[in-house]
Amino acid sequence: MEAFYRTHKYLLSHLNSPVRRGLMDEIDWRDRLIGIKGSRGVGKTTFLLSYAREFFGVDNRDCLYINLNHFFFSEVTLVDFAARFRDQGGKTLLIDQMFKYPNWSRELRYCYDHFPDLRIVFTGSSVMRLKEENPDLSGKVSSYYLRGFSFREFLNLMTGNSFRACTFDGVMDGHAAIEKEVCAQTNPLRHFRDYLHHGFYPFFLEKRNFSENLLKTMNMTLEVDVLYIRQIEQSYLPKLRKLLYLLSLDAPCAPNVSRLSKQIEASRATVMNYITYLKEARLINLLYAPGEEAGRKPDRVYLYNSNLMYAVNQLPVDEASVGETFFYNQLQKDNLVNTGSKNAAFLVNGTHSFSITARTKAKNPAMYCAVDGIDDMIPLWLFGFLY
Repeated sequence: MEAFYRTHKYLLSHLNSPVRRGLMDEIDWRDRLIGIKGSRGVGKTTFLLSYAREFFGVDNRDCLYINLNHFFFSEVTLVDFAARFRDQGGKTLLIDQMFKYPNWSRELRYCYDHFPDLRIVFTGSSVMRLKEENPDLSGKVSSYYLRGFSFREFLNLMTGNSFRACTFDGVMDGHAAIEKEVCAQTNPLRHFRDYLHHGFYPFFLEKRNFSENLLKTMNMTLEVDVLYIRQIEQSYLPKLRKLLYLLSLDAPCAPNVSRLSKQIEASRATVMNYITYLKEARLINLLYAPGEEAGRKPDRVYLYNSNLMYAVNQLPVDEASVGETFFYNQLQKDNLVNTGSKNAAFLVNGTHSFSITARTKAKNPAMYCAVDGIDDMIPLWLFGFLY
C-alpha cells in the first residue's frame, strides 16, 4: 500500500495541468461510483490526478490514485485492495485503466454494496458501455464523458485568458457581444488554425511530433480499445484500419457500404458493425437525418475532430470540410445535430439550420452561417466556446 501512496504523491507533485477542465464542475462528486469515459489521448489520467490535487492535496491519504495496469493486480483483487484502503482510513479511490481488469463491473458492484463509505472514481475507454452492457452497474454508476480540448480551453491556454463557456442559446442570442469581448483581449483567428490542426488533444504540449503521436494514438485505439473490448480477432485489424483510412479520404461523405465491403473484403453487416465501433472509439462521427436512429446507415460520415483529418490525409485538406468537422464536434456535447435540408449542412436542436459557408445564405435567408471574417454572421470559432 505504501508504494501506491508514494506513486500517488509523486504524480501529484509533478503534475502539469495547465488548463482546468470544465467537466470538473459538472460532476457531482458526492456520488459514490463515478465513471469517466473518454477516447485515448484526451487526458483522463491527468483529469483524475487534477481532481485529487484540487480537492485533497498532495499529502492527504484520504484519496489514492491507482492504475490497474500494475502487475500487482494480476494477483490481488480490486475488492481486496479497496477493503484494505478503506480499513486504513481511505475515503476516495481513483482507478485508472479499469477496462483491462477482468470482472471489473462485478467487483465495482461489490464495492458499492459493501463499502458504503467509500467513493470510487474510475476511467474507461469511450468504447465501454458502462450501463448498457453491465447490468451490475445499472442505477449505481454516474457516467460522464471527458472530451478533448475545446477551442475555448485551447485559447485560454495559449493566451492566459479565462474565457467562460457559453450555451448554444447564449451564442445564438449574444454572439456579437461575446465576439466583441473576446476580440478585445485577443485575436482568436490567430490561434484557430492551430487548434484545427493540433489543439484537440492535450498531448500537443509534449515535445514530440504531434502527427506521429496522434497516428500512434489512433492505432492504439484500434489495437487495444476496439479489438480488446469488442473481442475482435487480431487478424481482422487490417480490415478495420483500411476502413478507417478509406472513410478518412472521403470524409465528410455519404458512405457507400457496398463499395466499402468490397474494398475491405467483408460483408455489409461487418462494415456497419465496424463503423459503429469506430464511432464508439471517437475516431469518426455519424450524422443522421432527423428521426433516424443510430445503427442505421448514416447520411454522412465525418472524422471525429479536425486534428484527425490533418494526421491521416497526405493531401491538402479541404477547408470547408475542416470547418464542418469542427462545428459538428464542438456542438455534440449538449446539442442534437442532424442532417440539414435546403442547402444547410446541419440542423441543430431541430430548429436552427446551419451552413459553414456564406454562399448558401442568398439561397436561404433563414439559414444561419458560421463563417469567419464576414459581418452579420456568427464566427465559426465561437462555437468552440460551448464547453
